[in-house]
Amino acid sequence: MGRQGNSSPRKTASASGSRGGSGATRQPSAAVYRRRRLFVGTALLMAVALTFGGFAVAGAFSGTEQASSTDGATETAPASGASPSEPAGSEPTPTPTPSCNQNLVTVSASTDKAAYGPEENPLLTLKVTNGGTMPCEVNIGTSQMEFLVTSGADRIFSSKDCQAESEDLVKTIAAGASETANFPWARNRTLEGCSPIEAKPGAGGAYYIFTAKLGSRASPKAVFQLS
Repeated sequence: MGRQGNSSPRKTASASGSRGGSGATRQPSAAVYRRRRLFVGTALLMAVALTFGGFAVAGAFSGTEQASSTDGATETAPASGASPSEPAGSEPTPTPTPSCNQNLVTVSASTDKAAYGPEENPLLTLKVTNGGTMPCEVNIGTSQMEFLVTSGADRIFSSKDCQAESEDLVKTIAAGASETANFPWARNRTLEGCSPIEAKPGAGGAYYIFTAKLGSRASPKAVFQLS
């Protein structure tokens, strides 16, 4: 009876000693190490993906805001060719043509023939030329022009003496272009105010001078002969 009671504690002590001893500790197997490495690697990949994924989303929002801002600028910008004060599609206001510089306007006088027979009436021509480099407006109406015929100191005829009406006629003349006006002279005399006069211009080969005037501008003399 006494031996059996002593043997049980020895077995228990032996078993306890074999579990707690350092020499008997069990090391993890190779399969466990592989599972641990797989888990750690997967966790790192997920962290990297989340980090770079966050930057990608931030970049996408930034691009969207920029595009939205650009779209707004496109909608509010004026159409091509239209000024900010004019609605798109409206026609631009035309620039008025300036008046001609009188220093660049030339007036010339001419006749259709150099000499006329007893039954021929001279055709007097006034020509206005724009000597500038841009189109400009000039008044070539009867209010401005005059056909004047003289012979020496004798004032023979003026188109203004018996002019019924005085009118303005403004025309645009291109650079270097001309406008002409013709006046058939009936070989008669006139006086200022259209006072009656019966005398006729002399004939027999007399020479006459035709001067064309437009406002303050006067042409060089054009000489012709009446037979």
